[in-house]
Amino acid sequence: MVIQPKIRGFICTNAHPVGCAAVVSEQIDYIQGLGDLGQGPKKVLVLGCSTGYGLASRITSAFGYGAATLGVCFEKEPSDRKTGTAGWYNTAAFHNKAKAAGLYAETLNGDAFSADMKQEVIDKIKADLGQVDLVIYSLAAPRRTDPVSGEVYKSTLKPVGQAYTTKTYDTDKDLVHDVSLEPANEEEIFNTVKVMGGEDWELWLDALAEAGVLAEGCKTTAYTYIGKELTWPIYGQATIGKAKEDLDRAASAINSKLSVLKAEAHVSSLKALVTQASSAIPVMPLYISLLYRVMKNEGTHEGCIEQIAGLYKDCLYGSEPVLDAQNRYRMDGKETNDATQAVIKGLWDQVTQDNFHELSDYAGYHHEFLRLFGFDVNGVDYDADVDPMVNW
Repeated sequence: MVIQPKIRGFICTNAHPVGCAAVVSEQIDYIQGLGDLGQGPKKVLVLGCSTGYGLASRITSAFGYGAATLGVCFEKEPSDRKTGTAGWYNTAAFHNKAKAAGLYAETLNGDAFSADMKQEVIDKIKADLGQVDLVIYSLAAPRRTDPVSGEVYKSTLKPVGQAYTTKTYDTDKDLVHDVSLEPANEEEIFNTVKVMGGEDWELWLDALAEAGVLAEGCKTTAYTYIGKELTWPIYGQATIGKAKEDLDRAASAINSKLSVLKAEAHVSSLKALVTQASSAIPVMPLYISLLYRVMKNEGTHEGCIEQIAGLYKDCLYGSEPVLDAQNRYRMDGKETNDATQAVIKGLWDQVTQDNFHELSDYAGYHHEFLRLFGFDVNGVDYDADVDPMVNW
C-alpha cells in the first residue's frame, strides 16, 4: 500500500515502516559515530523501549556499549488494512540492526503495568541473561490498571490549587489562543500520581530484586521533564508535577531497599522534545516551537539520541556525575538556563496568531512530529508501494 500520514488532532493514526526504519538507522549511525564510549552497561532492561527516549536508550545501550537488551512495549501489529504503530516498526528495525550486529535483542509486547508482564520479563531474564545491570523506566500512558486491585486509574492534565489561563497553540486549527484550565480535585491528583508517579517503577525493581535478576551495582533511572517558569503551571504546580514528586520518592525508596546490592536509582530530567505525549499537553506545542527556534539559533538543540548519549556518558557512567538537590541527573540545562529561558519568554510575550510562524520554529516542530511516525524522512519515497506487514 501507499502510506501517507493520517493526522487527527494531535495524533497520527498510521505509520510508515520504511520511514521508521530510516529514523532508527539515523540514531544508530549517530551513536556509532561517537566512537569508544568507555564503561557502560552489558545487560539492559528497557521498560518503554519502542519510541522516544526509551528507544534512544535501547539504541545507546546496544550500539554504543554492545549491550544485550530486553525491551518491553505496548504496540499494535499491522494488518492487511492498517499499518502497525510507529513503535512496532521502530522495534522491528532495531531487531534487524541488532541481529546483523550480532547483538542480543528480545522484546515483549504487552501491558508493562501488569504483574503478568513483570513475571514474563523475569522468566526471560533468567532464561537468557541471568541478571541485568541497567533498568531504564520510560513508560508513558494515560491510564494504568493496578496489578493488585484491578482498579483503572486515569491521569489528568490540570493545575493544582487554582485555575490557570495561558497561551497555547492548536496544531489542528493552526490557532494561537488562550486556554483556561480548572484546578484538579484530590481524586484527580491521586489518580494522576497512580499513573505517572513512581509506584510502578518501584514495583518493577521490587519484583526484579526479589527474583534475583538484578546484578550487584545495578543502575536504574526513570525519565521525567521538569521545565521552567513557562511550563511550571502545567508541569510543576500541576497534577503532573505531583506525579514527578512521587518519582523522587520512589528513587529514594529503591535506593534504600536495594542498598544490599549497592544499586543506584536516580530520576533523570531531560529536555522538552516533540513526543506523542507532549503534543497532547496544553502549552507544550507553543512552548516547544519557540524553544526549538531559540536552541537552534544558539546551537544547543538536541534530540532524543543526543540527550541519552550524554546521559549515559556524563551521568549514568560518568566519573563525576552531577546531581541536583533532589538527587536527580539533569540533562536539561541547555534548555532551562536563565539566559535561554529569557529569550523564550520574550518571544512568548510577543507571539500572536499573526506572527506565530515568524517567531517560532513550528516548521521544525511539525517535521519532528511527522518523523515520530516515519514520515517526512529524507530519502524515503512516500509514493512507493510498501508492505505494512513487518514483524520482529
